Amino acid sequence: MHNIHRTHQKFCDYILAFKGLTPRTIKGYKEVFRYFIKACPVNEVKEVTQFMIEDWLMEGKLEKDWSAKTIRNRLLALRSFFKWCTERGMIEKDPTEYIPKPKLPKSLPKSLSLSDAEKLLDWTKHMKYYYKSERTRAIAIIATFLYTGIRLDELYSLKYKNVDLEHKVLLVVSGKGQKDRKIPINSSLSLILQKYISERNKRGVHCPYFFVSLRADAKMSRNVVKRLVLKLRERTGIYFYAHMLRHTFATLMLEGGCNLYTLSKLMGHSDIKTTTIYLATTTAHLHEEICKHPLY
Repeated sequence: MHNIHRTHQKFCDYILAFKGLTPRTIKGYKEVFRYFIKACPVNEVKEVTQFMIEDWLMEGKLEKDWSAKTIRNRLLALRSFFKWCTERGMIEKDPTEYIPKPKLPKSLPKSLSLSDAEKLLDWTKHMKYYYKSERTRAIAIIATFLYTGIRLDELYSLKYKNVDLEHKVLLVVSGKGQKDRKIPINSSLSLILQKYISERNKRGVHCPYFFVSLRADAKMSRNVVKRLVLKLRERTGIYFYAHMLRHTFATLMLEGGCNLYTLSKLMGHSDIKTTTIYLATTTAHLHEEICKHPLY
């Protein structure tokens, strides 16, 4: 007999130790498991059936309006668990094996125009803040997103020692897929980060993380970026979210003439096919190519 709660915890411990998945991914697996068990209370792994999972996913779609992406992610989270159980002989058959993954709509990544990106930076520099050092940190946050394209989790995890202004390089350690990558720091971002570091040093901060709390020698709270984004949306009238700034970086880099291979390295993509989606968000390269038409 295999208690499903204890077994799922063992599964999470296993993938953390041997698969190199991030704590955030494992947290997501645990949340999906809790949602499923709450809707379909069972005690043993073998009690879960294909129909039970299908009914749960269909109910989510019809009654809670889950998107195709949500259904796909939740199905894959359960599939990883039950496949692991099957491989260890806990159950004879994976109940998710024959449940089809829903097709995802092919939507283009949303990004800001160059003028909106400039407006966002300008507002970040000039709007009012409660604390004096809050301004330099806010500018550094938005600029780091726009000039490097790093992910939100990567920004929160960025260490002070990994921002090398002398050699103008930012090192992302154990990004998505546990990959490290180096991103060059241009002169505009270098000046912004230097101001932030000067403010940080005046306070005698020793926290190993780059972005720190304004009131304590500690890592910056995960709510800081959320609050900053909401404040900037209200002030500028520009709708955006943190990940959209990553898309904006990619689009602006392509418009500026960056090649796909280089961009894929800067973005930390394991497959260049992931990077090609950004070609559809800009027409700059199309205008260059159309000029090669013999009748031009």
